[in-house]
Amino acid sequence: MDDDKGIRDLVRIQLEEAGYQVLQAADAMEALAMMDEEAPDLAIVDVMMPGMDGFALTEELKSFRDLPVLLLTARGSLEDKERGFRAGSDDYVVKPFEPKELLFRVEAILRRYGKEAGSVVTVGPLQIDRGSYEVHCANRTLLLPLKEFELLAILASRPNVVFEREFLLERVWGLDYEGDDRTLSVHIKRIRDRLETLTDQVEIVTVRGVGYKLEEVR
Repeated sequence: MDDDKGIRDLVRIQLEEAGYQVLQAADAMEALAMMDEEAPDLAIVDVMMPGMDGFALTEELKSFRDLPVLLLTARGSLEDKERGFRAGSDDYVVKPFEPKELLFRVEAILRRYGKEAGSVVTVGPLQIDRGSYEVHCANRTLLLPLKEFELLAILASRPNVVFEREFLLERVWGLDYEGDDRTLSVHIKRIRDRLETLTDQVEIVTVRGVGYKLEEVR
């Protein structure tokens, strides 16, 4: 929930690429109305919103649902943080922020509430379980090394969407990665080889000069 559409879109894209389903609201009233129809696992709330501010919205969310809340705001003083935690927020992220840090904090909150990202992403006959780090196909189970699993899970989060090489390197190896980007090519080849043992209905496609996408073979 943020009145800045640019921030909302940034957060939405990062979360969706990590496999989360995202609902958006421009202000507190819209968010509260949405709660009558939806049952989210976590709310990311901006402090500075028109009408009811993020502190008051956090108290409201906590009072009737005990919904996990992460406050996202440009106000980073100790007094503001204290007010946020006293309102019931579970964490507090100050703008500008690193998108990957936001994901870490979301995952940490969900773990505390027993709602960790155990979602299963399905592409064709493949089921990619983020909770167990397993890939299932029919009655077979494949265990991948962590980096390979993370790459496959990112590609599967948005089938048929091309992910740039730089984005994949940043997401899987981190912003400070200084190695050769051929590492990514090697890992993609290994994933392809493993998938071939499971199914011929899903493949990783190279988009020359850009990156990779996962798509169903029809």
